Amino acid sequence: MVLAGLTPPEWDITIVDENLGVPDYQAMPRPDLVGITAFTSQANRAYEVAAHFRNLGVPVVMGGIHATMCLDEVMERVDSVVTGEAEGIWPQVLKDARHGCLKRRYDGGLAEMNDVPFARHDLLPAGYAFAAIQTTRGCPLNCSFCSVTAFNGAQYRQRPIADVVRELQSIREKRILVVDDNLIGTSPEHIARAKNLFRAMVQAKLRKEWIAQATINFADDEELLTLAAQAGCIGVFIGFESPSPEGLQELGKKFNLLKGRNFHASVRRIQRHNILVAGSFIIGLDVDEPGIGKRIAKAASRYGVDNLNTLFLTPLPGTRLWDQMKSEGRIALNTYPQDWKYYTLTFPVARYKHLSLDGIIEEMISCDREFYSLSRILSRACNSLWRYRKLLISLVSNLSYRSNLHLSARAYADFKRSRGDGHV
Repeated sequence: MVLAGLTPPEWDITIVDENLGVPDYQAMPRPDLVGITAFTSQANRAYEVAAHFRNLGVPVVMGGIHATMCLDEVMERVDSVVTGEAEGIWPQVLKDARHGCLKRRYDGGLAEMNDVPFARHDLLPAGYAFAAIQTTRGCPLNCSFCSVTAFNGAQYRQRPIADVVRELQSIREKRILVVDDNLIGTSPEHIARAKNLFRAMVQAKLRKEWIAQATINFADDEELLTLAAQAGCIGVFIGFESPSPEGLQELGKKFNLLKGRNFHASVRRIQRHNILVAGSFIIGLDVDEPGIGKRIAKAASRYGVDNLNTLFLTPLPGTRLWDQMKSEGRIALNTYPQDWKYYTLTFPVARYKHLSLDGIIEEMISCDREFYSLSRILSRACNSLWRYRKLLISLVSNLSYRSNLHLSARAYADFKRSRGDGHV
């Protein structure tokens, strides 16, 4: 949508989101240019789409995080690759495409945030539960499992607040996902900017509800929490990652290692502003031993989070974790590009220090069963009701997650069968 906002008006643009279903490409008018973006787990499907249009003689350009981190692989399957952030180079790509002289590679580097246009929300069909907007890029934390710093840089860069508010006003959906990797940042200057953004949103009377990602320091500033709630924040996704200091040290999760941090008190401060807290954890660290699943579930319950999202430690291209596990020969699913489809963070694709394939899957199942037991869901619902928080949203999300547990178990069984054995 952002690149559509950079595209000159003489181009007719169609955005296809295959999350909504695969269209009949044969019935569509033949395009002059196809652009594709994909996460690592979507790479195989991206290559299929690229092959379809290339067979029709249509040039295909691919960009995004996977294309940047796996350049050689992608260059074999498309006509042109854009690495980095595309805003600075997209006009040149279009110019070259018009003249039939696409280069094999373009590098956008890091975009100037003042030049990021409004996303073309009008090009999407109606029916999305949430719209999406981005207000910042970059992260200085550089956690070992995350490729954001490698892709978007370590400098925390912000779009002009006036631009963000005007784009918010153009969004038709009532609920919005702020896709920033960390909406509020980490320094006093970042926090001050976040407060100014929230003040501008309140003044604009947007009447939107939104959720965002942040670190636990979101709880440390009462004025920040008050302004966020007034601006429409209904939920925040926070990465706790590990229940132990050793695990946090392994991942480089610096903010969570601050001495004296009381996670329960931090979560409660956020919730007192009628903001739900979803907590994320990772299973499969080198410090994780049998029993880690229930330890995570109990830690999440002790912290008081409204929802728990636990993921398998996954070495994604571009991360320090990828470099480490690859050098140690610990990436089990390494037939590329076929195996990329398992790199969703919901399958164990590596060899883990203290957990076999069967063992780590059982830890994940026990974690989810423990946290999403009926008794714990009922307890959280009662707490939400008592504190006048969003009972219905919390209850529905918990019950939905619980209803999907059997689907996860079936997916794990299929995954093990596809591996041909039960052990790593």
